[in-house]
Amino acid sequence: MTNMSSIEQVAALLQTIGQASRLQILLAIGEGETCVCHLEAMLGLRQATLSQHLMALRQAGLLEARRQGRFIHYRLKNPPLLAILHQAAEVQGLILTDLAPSKNCNCPNCSKHQSEVCQ
Repeated sequence: MTNMSSIEQVAALLQTIGQASRLQILLAIGEGETCVCHLEAMLGLRQATLSQHLMALRQAGLLEARRQGRFIHYRLKNPPLLAILHQAAEVQGLILTDLAPSKNCNCPNCSKHQSEVCQ
Protein backbone atom coordinates (compact mmCIF):
# COMPACT_ATOMS: atom_id res chain seq x y z
CA MET A 1 0.00 0.00 0.00
CA THR A 2 3.00 2.34 -0.18
CA ASN A 3 2.08 4.06 -3.45
CA MET A 4 -1.58 4.59 -2.55
CA SER A 5 -2.97 7.86 -1.34
CA SER A 6 -4.28 8.00 2.21
CA ILE A 7 -7.87 7.82 1.02
CA GLU A 8 -7.09 4.78 -1.14
CA GLN A 9 -5.48 3.06 1.86
CA VAL A 10 -8.59 3.62 3.97
CA ALA A 11 -10.80 2.44 1.10
CA ALA A 12 -8.68 -0.72 0.72
CA LEU A 13 -8.97 -1.43 4.46
CA LEU A 14 -12.74 -1.02 4.42
CA GLN A 15 -13.04 -3.20 1.34
CA THR A 16 -10.96 -5.94 2.98
CA ILE A 17 -12.96 -5.99 6.21
CA GLY A 18 -16.29 -5.32 4.49
CA GLN A 19 -17.32 -8.96 4.17
CA ALA A 20 -19.45 -10.39 6.98
CA SER A 21 -17.24 -13.46 7.39
CA ARG A 22 -14.15 -11.31 7.82
CA LEU A 23 -15.89 -9.16 10.41
CA GLN A 24 -16.84 -12.32 12.30
CA ILE A 25 -13.24 -13.54 12.17
CA LEU A 26 -11.90 -10.24 13.51
CA LEU A 27 -14.47 -10.19 16.31
CA ALA A 28 -13.79 -13.83 17.16
CA ILE A 29 -10.06 -13.17 17.45
CA GLY A 30 -10.76 -10.07 19.53
CA GLU A 31 -7.95 -8.71 21.67
CA GLY A 32 -6.45 -12.15 22.25
CA GLU A 33 -5.22 -14.97 20.11
CA THR A 34 -7.31 -17.70 18.49
CA CYS A 35 -6.44 -20.91 16.68
CA VAL A 36 -7.72 -21.67 13.20
CA CYS A 37 -9.51 -24.81 14.37
CA HIS A 38 -11.46 -22.78 16.89
CA LEU A 39 -12.45 -20.22 14.24
CA GLU A 40 -13.56 -23.04 11.96
CA ALA A 41 -15.73 -24.65 14.64
CA MET A 42 -17.04 -21.39 16.04
CA LEU A 43 -17.98 -19.73 12.76
CA GLY A 44 -19.07 -22.83 10.87
CA LEU A 45 -16.90 -21.96 7.87
CA ARG A 46 -15.25 -24.59 5.70
CA GLN A 47 -11.50 -24.74 6.22
CA ALA A 48 -10.78 -23.63 2.64
CA THR A 49 -13.12 -20.63 2.93
CA LEU A 50 -11.68 -19.65 6.29
CA SER A 51 -8.13 -19.91 4.93
CA GLN A 52 -8.97 -17.55 2.06
CA HIS A 53 -10.39 -14.95 4.45
CA LEU A 54 -7.44 -15.28 6.83
CA MET A 55 -5.01 -14.87 3.92
CA ALA A 56 -6.76 -11.69 2.78
CA LEU A 57 -6.67 -10.29 6.32
CA ARG A 58 -2.97 -11.21 6.67
CA GLN A 59 -2.09 -9.66 3.30
CA ALA A 60 -3.87 -6.47 4.37
CA GLY A 61 -1.59 -6.38 7.39
CA LEU A 62 -4.42 -6.87 9.89
CA LEU A 63 -3.39 -10.23 11.36
CA GLU A 64 -0.26 -11.91 12.66
CA ALA A 65 0.10 -15.70 12.70
CA ARG A 66 1.99 -17.98 15.07
CA ARG A 67 2.40 -21.73 14.70
CA GLN A 68 2.28 -23.96 17.78
CA GLY A 69 2.69 -27.58 16.79
CA ARG A 70 -0.10 -28.43 14.38
CA PHE A 71 -2.13 -25.33 15.27
CA ILE A 72 -1.88 -21.84 13.80
CA HIS A 73 -2.92 -19.02 16.08
CA TYR A 74 -3.95 -15.56 14.88
CA ARG A 75 -4.06 -12.21 16.63
CA LEU A 76 -4.82 -8.68 15.48
CA LYS A 77 -1.78 -6.57 14.64
CA ASN A 78 -3.70 -3.50 15.75
CA PRO A 79 -6.37 -4.31 18.39
CA PRO A 80 -7.93 -0.79 18.22
CA LEU A 81 -9.45 -2.03 14.94
CA LEU A 82 -12.12 -3.64 17.15
CA ALA A 83 -13.24 -0.22 18.35
CA ILE A 84 -13.70 0.87 14.73
CA LEU A 85 -15.88 -2.18 14.05
CA HIS A 86 -18.02 -1.47 17.10
CA GLN A 87 -18.32 2.21 16.15
CA ALA A 88 -19.40 1.28 12.62
CA ALA A 89 -22.14 -0.90 14.11
CA GLU A 90 -23.15 1.92 16.44
CA VAL A 91 -23.54 4.27 13.45
CA GLN A 92 -26.07 1.75 12.14
CA GLY A 93 -27.84 1.64 15.50
CA LEU A 94 -26.53 -1.85 16.20
CA ILE A 95 -24.43 -3.52 18.85
CA LEU A 96 -21.94 -6.12 17.66
CA THR A 97 -21.80 -9.24 19.75
CA ASP A 98 -18.28 -10.18 20.73
CA LEU A 99 -17.44 -13.65 19.50
CA ALA A 100 -14.31 -14.02 21.60
CA PRO A 101 -13.43 -17.64 22.32
CA SER A 102 -13.31 -18.99 25.83
CA LYS A 103 -9.96 -19.46 27.54
CA ASN A 104 -10.39 -23.24 27.34
CA CYS A 105 -11.06 -24.08 23.73
CA ASN A 106 -13.59 -26.90 23.35
CA CYS A 107 -13.70 -27.00 19.57
CA PRO A 108 -13.60 -30.53 18.12
CA ASN A 109 -10.06 -30.31 16.80
CA CYS A 110 -8.60 -28.97 20.03
CA SER A 111 -10.33 -31.51 22.23
CA LYS A 112 -8.79 -34.30 20.11
CA HIS A 113 -5.31 -32.94 20.84
CA GLN A 114 -5.48 -32.12 24.53
CA SER A 115 -1.69 -32.19 24.84
CA GLU A 116 -1.53 -28.89 22.94
CA VAL A 117 -3.07 -25.70 24.27
CA CYS A 118 -5.51 -23.77 22.09
CA GLN A 119 -6.63 -20.36 23.25
